[in-house]
Amino acid sequence: MNEPNPFLDPARQQELYGHASRLAGRTSALMRAKTSGRPVPETIVSLVQTHHAHPDRLGTVLDIGCGRGTSTLAIVEQLRPRRVIGLDAAPALLVQARARSEELPDTVAEFVEGDFHDLPRPAGSCDVAVAAFCLYHSPRPNDVIAQIAKVLAPGGLSVLVTKGLDSYREMDQLVAAAGLDVRAEKHESLYTAAHSGNLAALATSSLDVIATLDEKHAFTFDGHDHLAQYLATNPKYDLAPGLYGNPGALAATLHEFRPDQPLTTRSLITFVVAQAKEESA
Repeated sequence: MNEPNPFLDPARQQELYGHASRLAGRTSALMRAKTSGRPVPETIVSLVQTHHAHPDRLGTVLDIGCGRGTSTLAIVEQLRPRRVIGLDAAPALLVQARARSEELPDTVAEFVEGDFHDLPRPAGSCDVAVAAFCLYHSPRPNDVIAQIAKVLAPGGLSVLVTKGLDSYREMDQLVAAAGLDVRAEKHESLYTAAHSGNLAALATSSLDVIATLDEKHAFTFDGHDHLAQYLATNPKYDLAPGLYGNPGALAATLHEFRPDQPLTTRSLITFVVAQAKEESA
C-alpha cells in the first residue's frame, strides 16, 4: 500500500513547514544549483505586466501560499501595487516573511495566516492573485481556484504556477541507486494534485485561461555535500532516521556509494495566466 503523498498528508505539515529553516535550507541549496531557467518571481511579474490591462495601477495583489515571502517582495518592488497581502497556512514561514519585509510599511505589505480553501478576502477585491507552488498541497485544487475566481476584481488576473510530475527524476534515480530509498523512483510525484499536465484544465473550472507558459529549469549540484543539503529534508524520500534532517550523515553515505561528482537534474515549471469568467448576460 502506498504511503500518503506528503504534500497532501495533514499529519506531515508541521514537519514540513513548522520550522522555516528547513525550507530555507532546501530552497537555498536548490537555488545555488540552478543553471538555467528564469527566477520564478520575475516571471510572475513579467506575466502580470504583459497580460494585465493596467499593471502600473494595481490595487490589491494577493500572494497565496507566500511561504517566506520571496514572490511577495518581488511583486512589491517591481509592480508597486498599493497593497500586497501574502497568505500562508504556516505560521513559521510567515514569521520569516514579515522579518524579510520589515522595512516596508504595513500599508504596502501584509502577511496573514489563512486557508486557501476559504480566502479571507471580500469578493472582487483583488486585481491580481498569485498561487505559486501551493495548489499541489490541496486534495481539492478546484476549490482553491474557485476561491481565487471569487476574490478577483473585474479584469483581475490570476497567475498559477506548478511543476511537472517527473521533476527531479535524476535525483530519484540517484537516491534509489545509492540505497538511500530503494523505492525513490516509485513514489507518487509530490505534484500529483496540480501539475504541469493538468493545471490549465484545473484553471478552466472557474477561470478563463489566456496564456500558458512552460519553462525548463536545470540544476547542477556540485557534489555530495551540496546535494545532501537539499535531500536531507526532502519529504519525498523515506530516509533512514539517522539520515533525515542530517546533511552531514547523508553526504557521508553518498560518499560511500560513489566518488564525489556533480549531479544535474531538471524540472518543468508551468505558468497559467487566467481571468475570472465573464458572467453571461
